Amino acid sequence: MCIFNDILLTYRQMNNNNTTYKDSHLGKIPGDWEVKELEKITEKIGDGLHGTPEYVSSSEYYFINGNNLKDGLVQINADTKCVSKEEYLKHKKELKYKTILLSINGTIGSIAFYKNENIVLGKSAAYINCKDENVDYLYYYLQSQSTVNFFEGELTGSTIRNLSLKSIREIPVSLPPLPEQKRIAQVLSTWDEAITKTNQLIAQKELRKKWLMQQLLSGKKRLPVFTKSSAGKKRFNAAWQGVRMSDVFKRVTRKNNETNSNVVTISAQRGFVRQVDFFNKLVASDILDNYFLVEKGEFCYNKSYSNGYPWGATKRLNDFDKAVVTTLYICFALKDAKAHSGDFFEHFFKANLLDRGLTQIAHEGGRAHGLLNVTPGDFFNLTITIPSKQEQDAIAQVLQTSDKEIQLLKTKFKKLKEQKKGLMQVLLTGKKRLKIKAL
Repeated sequence: MCIFNDILLTYRQMNNNNTTYKDSHLGKIPGDWEVKELEKITEKIGDGLHGTPEYVSSSEYYFINGNNLKDGLVQINADTKCVSKEEYLKHKKELKYKTILLSINGTIGSIAFYKNENIVLGKSAAYINCKDENVDYLYYYLQSQSTVNFFEGELTGSTIRNLSLKSIREIPVSLPPLPEQKRIAQVLSTWDEAITKTNQLIAQKELRKKWLMQQLLSGKKRLPVFTKSSAGKKRFNAAWQGVRMSDVFKRVTRKNNETNSNVVTISAQRGFVRQVDFFNKLVASDILDNYFLVEKGEFCYNKSYSNGYPWGATKRLNDFDKAVVTTLYICFALKDAKAHSGDFFEHFFKANLLDRGLTQIAHEGGRAHGLLNVTPGDFFNLTITIPSKQEQDAIAQVLQTSDKEIQLLKTKFKKLKEQKKGLMQVLLTGKKRLKIKAL
């Protein structure tokens, strides 16, 4: 891909040969650079509406705040409030294409380019109208470590942090000559493009995996080897069968007699997580003897519902050899690993394929908000429809291959972000210089 050729070329072109440095209150900078306050090199800096506009149920005009600024974009979602055209015309600010928008309340420093969206800004977002020639450079400079450090010294408020317009106007900016500004912005935008494309690929792969799970784990689609061939010859055309959970699994009620202290909780999104990491403290009892001890490869059902998991979540212990869990969980293991695939059932439960049965037996209990009243007897009496062991293994292999593809892309995404951060640190401070083509 040519975008990655550009990245390799950039590394080859970085140097600091023949650069003389001078002192500034931002530290050492190249001799031909300047330090100026942001207000001196921009056209206008302001914030949004101090008040609440009149909302309407739907329109093409939106009221946004700092939390709508993410990944360089104005994020409009289902929760974004709408306003009428009249309210939009009444409260809109003088924004121009590529005005920089900055979060200044709560989450500080989230940044986006304005690209002619129909928006009314709220007071937790500031806008910076830049001169066209240095807007791209300033967009990246306002994300730099130097700016982050400046923000930290200017914040007010203890519970909810705030950044004043006065502070924004006084942000010190190290300015290279204009051709170098443009070249730095061009290089960093190349990384942004690579990051965006990789993120899009991750989203596509995750959607594909979700579709595969919905189709393969339910039997709606079957892998070719498990259907009749075009000649009508049977291969592994075994029908899926309905079985009870108790036919496949046995309950685990193993007490923690070995005083294992690896106490974990089940997060619907993250799986098994150490309690100290999940809650930032240990919430279990000091005496752990009466807790269940589960072993690697075994499953636990958390009866608490959460976002995306209205009927609780069932997870497999993969990251620890052993773990200690509350007896409120229903823990279980395969009766016969030769007859059924643990990998298959890990994906099966992740796809929430127990939910239909759980809706028939689960009710919200009185012990705690969000705790579903599911008894072990009812749980193991649930009926599930599953294929043969051969088909379980084949489905698991397809889904694990999909997982590996996604993980490789996520690793690449993380590396690109780290590379960009490192480039910003050296290019926006002048520690490394880029070759500038002569005009």
